[in-house]
Amino acid sequence: MNDTPETCTHNCSSCGSSCSQRDPKSLIEPANPGSRVKRVIGVVSGKGGVGKSLVTTLSAISANRMGYTSAVLDADITGPSIPRMFGIHEKAYGTEEGLLPSETENGIKLMSINLLLDDEAAPVAWRGPILSSAVKQFWSEVVWGDVDFMFVDMPPGTGDVFLTVCQSLPLDGIIVVTSPQELVSMIVEKAVNMAGQMDVPILGIIENMSYALCPDCGKRIDIFGKSHIQDVADKYSIPVLGQIPMIPEISERADNGTIEGFTGDYLDGIMTALKKLDA
Repeated sequence: MNDTPETCTHNCSSCGSSCSQRDPKSLIEPANPGSRVKRVIGVVSGKGGVGKSLVTTLSAISANRMGYTSAVLDADITGPSIPRMFGIHEKAYGTEEGLLPSETENGIKLMSINLLLDDEAAPVAWRGPILSSAVKQFWSEVVWGDVDFMFVDMPPGTGDVFLTVCQSLPLDGIIVVTSPQELVSMIVEKAVNMAGQMDVPILGIIENMSYALCPDCGKRIDIFGKSHIQDVADKYSIPVLGQIPMIPEISERADNGTIEGFTGDYLDGIMTALKKLDA
């Protein structure tokens, strides 16, 4: 008996139904029935402190400004920072259909553990399986509605949550974030290799804190030494999507919750990659 709904799109990743067409071996979690997410982009880094959450945030903002509906799924459960960058402190709430994401001033949808905790400063001392379960719930129980591009802010490293996102969410590609130090570039290679093992396409690399500009003469200053991003990109034949300099305005806006007001165009390379996916 064929129990496939007449409205089936044959895209199991965005469907909440259970039918004969679903691959029983697939680990992809079905989306909430009220979610229609076209593209899912993971943002990863080999270690913490290189600006992965910042790149996630700025990517969602860039997509939003280009007319796309964008969203951020904050999968960094133990170190959530996305809501604060947007100045959102109100708690998310649910209905019979599921959890409703918060929205920024310009309509970017968000879900983060900080939107569910009574005290957003409380530590999340959960073991790996519970962290992974929370990430899957953010995908399957949140009513995301219509989203063109969802950006998933992953925790640093290649642990349980990285594996969960790669296996349970229908990733269309990942963006790798690094900084100029040679040690960080070595760690980035681990993330690149991990993505290859998981058969997830790498859209490219973004280098954060790439350089600073002298406020008096405008001269470029390589504070962390010579960049190694091109070496890694050449080794793995993946594009460099951009280099973000050290600008006080970025950190100030991230701290005071006005990141949507930043107008720099350092992520144009990411938008070029996303346009190709949307073509």
